Amino acid sequence: MKKEQLQYPPLPAKVTGRLLRWYDAHRRSLPWRESADPYRVWVSEIMLQQTRVAAVLPYYRQWMEELPDVAALAAVEEDRLMKLWEGLGYYSRARNLQRAAKVIMKDRGGRFPDTFEGLRALPGIGDYTAGAVASIAFGRRVPAVDGNVLRIAARLSASGEDILSPGGRRMFTAMVADLVPPDRPGDFNQALMDLGATVCLPNGQPDCKSCPLAALCAAHAAGRETEFPVKRKKAERRQEELTVYVLLREGKVALRRREDRGLLAGLWEFPHCPGTLSEEEAAAPLAAWGLTPVQWRQKAAARHIFTHVEWRMTGYVLEVRGEGSGLTWAGPEELERYAVPSAFGKYWKMAKEAL
Repeated sequence: MKKEQLQYPPLPAKVTGRLLRWYDAHRRSLPWRESADPYRVWVSEIMLQQTRVAAVLPYYRQWMEELPDVAALAAVEEDRLMKLWEGLGYYSRARNLQRAAKVIMKDRGGRFPDTFEGLRALPGIGDYTAGAVASIAFGRRVPAVDGNVLRIAARLSASGEDILSPGGRRMFTAMVADLVPPDRPGDFNQALMDLGATVCLPNGQPDCKSCPLAALCAAHAAGRETEFPVKRKKAERRQEELTVYVLLREGKVALRRREDRGLLAGLWEFPHCPGTLSEEEAAAPLAAWGLTPVQWRQKAAARHIFTHVEWRMTGYVLEVRGEGSGLTWAGPEELERYAVPSAFGKYWKMAKEAL
């Protein structure tokens, strides 16, 4: 990883030793830390992006039971891959995991690249993941800088640089890179991960009394911990209204596959259309699908928030007759094979209860 020529205030050199001593005493026991296997480190880091550790644990265990190595990941069918990922969100990450696995199998005989640059070249691997795998699995002296680490660096330095700007991210990354020890780079990066997850918390007052770096922290010395990090204001999330159909026919429910691009690409969903439709209005799309309503059973509202868009949904559970153009009909046992995004979680539950 090349270091840029940047002007920035250095962080205290004592950070490294104090952080590692704290980590030795307080490190979290996590299944992907049981070995330095690059496959396990890589999968865990992708799963953990914007997802809490507690939520990831059952997914990680099931994944490793079914896909224990890169060869198994490269060979798994896409529907099963999506089902294993169901509920973690950002399904493109699972697809990129498989794309990278296929590259590793085809071009590298199943062996991972062991450098930051080699890992960074794989599909779906950015600077943070490349740094994490390179340092933890291969002992490379590179930083792994995510939101937790940016927050820690901003507080330690009391810098007003925007952590979301390209320049701010480069500066904080360079600060952290200076502190990575050559003998324990993976432990150092994991120590920062643990500190950010358990002590130097976001969105409120950090637990400075428990922080091994409190005496070295400029924000703490000034009593301004909650003022950092500085972030630019996010654009407002747009809202979309949808009418969702849980269509029942002869003990089966209708699903359809989304297009191969865009939000939730290639996943299975309940049929829906734009707008908030009354029962009378909701009958028109059914006719276009070649269906006739027999009995309207239930109506329910739901909401799901993505990064840039919020879905506000009105859902109908109803019995129908007809073929249903473009629809796949699944019974209770078959339903479990399909990966349906958590955005439709309320309607998924209603469908299973109705069958």
